Amino acid sequence: MVEPEERPSGAGQRLGAPESLGISTLEPGHRPPSMPPGRQVSIRVQMLDDTQEVFEVSQRAPGKLLFDLICSHLNLIEGDYFGLEYQDHRKMTVWLDLLKPIMKQIRRPKNTILRFVVKFFPPDHTQLLEELTRYLFALQIKHDLACGRLTCNDSSAALLVSHIVQSEIGDFDEVQCRQHLLNNKYIPDQDALMDKITEYHRKHVGQTPAESDYQLLEIGRRLEMYGIRLHPAKDREGTKLSLAVAHTGVLVFQGHTKINAFNWSKVRKLSFKRKRFLIKLRPDLNSNYQDTLEFMMASRDCCKVFWKICVEYHAFFRLFEEPKPKPKPVLFTRGSSFRFSGRTQRQVIDYVKDSEFKKIPFERKHSKIQSNSGFSPMSSHLSSEMPKEKFGGASLEQTDTLLQRTQVTVENPALQGSLASQPNGHRDRTSDEGAALSRPSPSRQHQQKPEHPNAGPALRAAKDPVTSSPQLGESPSVSRVMVNGQKHSLGPGQSPDARQPSPLTSPLLTEAGFVRMDDEDEVRRKRFPIDKAYFIAKELLTTERTYLKDLEVITVSFQKSVGRDEALPDTLKNIIFANFEPVYKFHDSFLKEVEQRLAQWEGRSNAHIKGDYQRVGDVMLKNIQGVKLLTPHLQRHSEALVELERACRASRRLEGLCRDFEQQKVCYLPLNIFFLRPLHRLLHYKQILERLCKHYPPTHDDFRDSRAALADITEMLDQLQGTLIKMENFQKLLELKKDIVGIDNLAIPGREFIRLGCLSKLSGKGLQQRMFFLFNDVLMYTSRGMTSSNQFKVHGQLPLYGMTIKESEDEWGVPHSFTLSGQRQSVVVAASSASEMEKWIEDIRMAIELADKCNGPSPEALGSSLPDSKSPEESGADQESEDDLSASRTSLERQMPHRANSTVHVCWHRNTSVSMVDFSVAVENQLSGNLLRKFKNSNGWQKLWVVFTNFSLFFYKTHQDDYPLASLPLLGYSITIPSESENIHKEYVFKLHFKSHVYYFRSESEYTFERWMEVIRSATCSASHARALNQKKPHIY
Repeated sequence: MVEPEERPSGAGQRLGAPESLGISTLEPGHRPPSMPPGRQVSIRVQMLDDTQEVFEVSQRAPGKLLFDLICSHLNLIEGDYFGLEYQDHRKMTVWLDLLKPIMKQIRRPKNTILRFVVKFFPPDHTQLLEELTRYLFALQIKHDLACGRLTCNDSSAALLVSHIVQSEIGDFDEVQCRQHLLNNKYIPDQDALMDKITEYHRKHVGQTPAESDYQLLEIGRRLEMYGIRLHPAKDREGTKLSLAVAHTGVLVFQGHTKINAFNWSKVRKLSFKRKRFLIKLRPDLNSNYQDTLEFMMASRDCCKVFWKICVEYHAFFRLFEEPKPKPKPVLFTRGSSFRFSGRTQRQVIDYVKDSEFKKIPFERKHSKIQSNSGFSPMSSHLSSEMPKEKFGGASLEQTDTLLQRTQVTVENPALQGSLASQPNGHRDRTSDEGAALSRPSPSRQHQQKPEHPNAGPALRAAKDPVTSSPQLGESPSVSRVMVNGQKHSLGPGQSPDARQPSPLTSPLLTEAGFVRMDDEDEVRRKRFPIDKAYFIAKELLTTERTYLKDLEVITVSFQKSVGRDEALPDTLKNIIFANFEPVYKFHDSFLKEVEQRLAQWEGRSNAHIKGDYQRVGDVMLKNIQGVKLLTPHLQRHSEALVELERACRASRRLEGLCRDFEQQKVCYLPLNIFFLRPLHRLLHYKQILERLCKHYPPTHDDFRDSRAALADITEMLDQLQGTLIKMENFQKLLELKKDIVGIDNLAIPGREFIRLGCLSKLSGKGLQQRMFFLFNDVLMYTSRGMTSSNQFKVHGQLPLYGMTIKESEDEWGVPHSFTLSGQRQSVVVAASSASEMEKWIEDIRMAIELADKCNGPSPEALGSSLPDSKSPEESGADQESEDDLSASRTSLERQMPHRANSTVHVCWHRNTSVSMVDFSVAVENQLSGNLLRKFKNSNGWQKLWVVFTNFSLFFYKTHQDDYPLASLPLLGYSITIPSESENIHKEYVFKLHFKSHVYYFRSESEYTFERWMEVIRSATCSASHARALNQKKPHIY
């Protein structure tokens, strides 16, 4: 941030208390719009902080002039989200038209008060780039809560109020908090929720007003009534309803419950005729709705008011630029000439991103925060150099103090030495008995008060208390709490009461046992960073190491084993190695730069003293710009995969060489996966940058670089996304071809893989296990052969065109069964569970719809058409060779002979299924790093380098190893947190179990613990293709 040399007058002092400063980016010398000639009139405007301002404007002035005066007065650059509303002579609340003269709209200006309020509510508050804008949005939420317009359950209301109180009075003090709540009413039934509000407020220690605004918007945007303004109406039957408009389209409410939504993409036209409001929909064969929907409103004026705001919402969120005005007719006018005036959201975001503004302070009227908030004008620029990690609303200083009073003892003394030698310079949070890990922050040490001795550090800060609300959380029965700074899920029967002892909490020590000099604490803090940004950067480092090893599989191992053989054509050599080697060299240099930055961040050099190295966005931005130069090489990697497959089909010798190479330990995945690794890596960069942008406040020094890098990588992915989707599907077809016999060419142009897995087929012999493969044109069912290769032999193919599907559990008396009826054959199958049946039925129905629309395979090829130039005799010989070579992959339990754990075989053994969506999610959720592993009946922990990819964990001794020692396929496994009876008294431990197989893994921090839980859940929780498509939403920064 840039600290102003002098405090501005006017707007800078308008919002009240001088001790609570924020940052605006509009110059204080911004010139107000020029005033047209004419007599001056006074217009009163009520601001969002409840103050009133008087503006002198000309009688001839249009509404835009007054609006620009207000934005200039506020130093507000993102003013396009706001508007001016007032009550007209009919007592209707309407918006001031910015194009019309003010005096033609307001008949009695002396008796009219305009209200400056939020008009357009974006779906994601991260699209608001200015702190002042977010502050004004927070005031709008505060106002909507108070008047009852923003309705929610008690937990959400209490949490929202707790953030408002934190922004106004700062850190929790029970007497001050309760007195403030008695003096200020934020919600109608506030007295009944007093205890819950104070309980939440207690958890926001160290949170600045700007951070409170951010959290308030994060919670508010998830509420169903966020930004909703109801307009009373009736349907054709006379049922009382309400209409509303949002960024997505037109909404229909009954009371405060949304009962329908019409997306802008489905709406063809909006119009009104007298009292009737009409929504004309685009034709949809799958919809039961009529072509035109009709709603009755109180009057024509009500219809017109709602129609206008719909037009404006559509233009603001859907158009790229302001619509051009229509030419005026010469003789007759028909319909309304109203149009949206102003910048669209896209233009606002681009304008703020592309412009440089001097940052000046603004003031918060209701905030009384002084030194207790840790936020002051002098410290504002320091907060960006030393970013604070947020653990459920607790600041970094609070977490340090929690760690100060926490002791962890070692069960295995031999572990301590191995932990101390970690390559990243971290020592795990273990120590000898009686020794304590202390990391207090000097700036806040004197402010911390000891908690109740029974409370401990456990459960002191909830990461997201709102998840207990059904309308906000993922599950109404699961709460997320913090245990020793670690997020956990509690089941329905577990209580988040802090007084309950937890097996994951460590015993407390008194503060008297933690006497440490402040300068020593500072050294420890710098040597052992606990900022979330540091662990995000460390994830970049660990995954980059794995990515470089994957590139070496092609550039080193494959070139050494196959590249020198004459069977590989020279043209193919050039396509492969000439396009992989520049990528490898670039990322080798990038890895060294990231390692150097992490070493400086951890304090293993003197560079950290300058404080300029505790960020990674600048490194990412620089190197992603370098990656953009490699785009031509990346585009040819998919071509290399297609050409290699074509060459293998043409040359039996080359096919044998590639098969032999896949048997080597270094090729721990199917060979063709490595050809797509560079494209997959772009997805990982995007995820890392999204987490950085979400973690950083917009005022952080690293936010701008991270956001610019994210924009660059998103642009690259947009260019390559089509290629990536096609090649992932093509690669999956090639992989399945090795496991299936009895079909000539699986990878035909236009075929798309959707799902594979086990179903039981009902026949005369009863239920028999079969492996089913669902594509966009056919459903194949197979059985596993008794040959040494254990390949799956095709028994039948059911074309999807004209197929019907129905549940038939009652008809056949078989649980979870359904019937597939084709034009020539019907099959009854049963799934292993109700959830598996639901996934299969949903995906099969989607595939049937696609097949019916296309009336056969799509003419668009996902890969090149691969001509089979070999004779039938050669094919038979190849099949025999494949059987011999596959003799070693007959068991899931063996430790890594090549491809013993192929996905098809794992699904067969564990009676489950996976979809193409699951494969794509697994690709995006790759992860690497050090973990401590413990078996069920062992006492010691073993440190391993672990790589998660392709639904499996691969175990290495160190990250320098060329091949894994063992692997663990995760399909069918469950991931949980150890229970108290298991006596795992360690932090950040998760448990993997399948039947009698149990493994414990321990990570080094809360962030890495959450990341491992997240990626492993993605491998153990399958989703249907249709449901995943519905849930995917873009993340915009």
